[in-house]
Amino acid sequence: MFKSISRTQAIFFLILTAILWSFGGLLIKIVSWNPIAIAGMRSAIASIFILIYLRRPRLNWSRNQILGALFYAATVILFVYATKKTTAANAILLQYSAPIYVALLGHRILGEKTSRLDWIIIFTVIGGMMLFFFDQFQIGNVLGNIVAILSGVTFALLTIYLRSQKDASPLESVLMGNILTALIAIPFMLTSAPGKGSWLGLILLGLFQIGLAYILYSIAIKYVTALEGSLIPIIEPILNPIWVFLALGEKPSKWALIGGSIIIVAMILRYLLPALMNKQQKTFQQNQKIPVNPSGK
Repeated sequence: MFKSISRTQAIFFLILTAILWSFGGLLIKIVSWNPIAIAGMRSAIASIFILIYLRRPRLNWSRNQILGALFYAATVILFVYATKKTTAANAILLQYSAPIYVALLGHRILGEKTSRLDWIIIFTVIGGMMLFFFDQFQIGNVLGNIVAILSGVTFALLTIYLRSQKDASPLESVLMGNILTALIAIPFMLTSAPGKGSWLGLILLGLFQIGLAYILYSIAIKYVTALEGSLIPIIEPILNPIWVFLALGEKPSKWALIGGSIIIVAMILRYLLPALMNKQQKTFQQNQKIPVNPSGK
């Protein structure tokens, strides 16, 4: 387990998390089963993986730990339901309105203020997301869109309550949330069996797309603000169609390329570039230190 990491490493972990999350769409395509059953089995496999990683989970049943688990389960289930009731573009675009809710609630719950620059980045990124899904977004499917918005709220609250455990171990909330999701999905898993060849996709979803991803996320969230924890992973929906294009040949639209470029540039300017510059500055300062002469002369 990681005892301590730097802020730069935390940002890198969030990027890795987004990369792992982004394989969800492609992997789910190869699984033939009920969507809720897929979510449940994915969480069941992830629970075992996280439990092995933790060895001895610290379940203190605190308010923040329980709320983190509940909002995790709600996020996973609501997003799957939204994806079923509306378009995939609507579901992921509305869920990734989460940074707005984090910015509004983070100060009240965590005492983390949102700067003017942060608000500019938030709306720039949301604008890029709207362009990204410009030719896919549909006004209809009201129920699915409402559920997708709710999944954005629960994802924001999940981020906030994981961040609230920065002095503890937020991964226990994820473990509890995965177990709860698996238990809720049992009726759906018992009504049918996954299609032939689906188990590889389910195992990859559980081990990497959820299990390893949330281990990295739970480590990173202790060293970044809640807003950063919801904003940086927003590159996930950009990467998703890239994997689909490479695997299935589905080309992203012109608007998707423009919107994705705006989001990536905004992330680089706000987080990656300053982090790299700070690292280079520290390295330069260390190299400029004059060594002490042992003889004292």
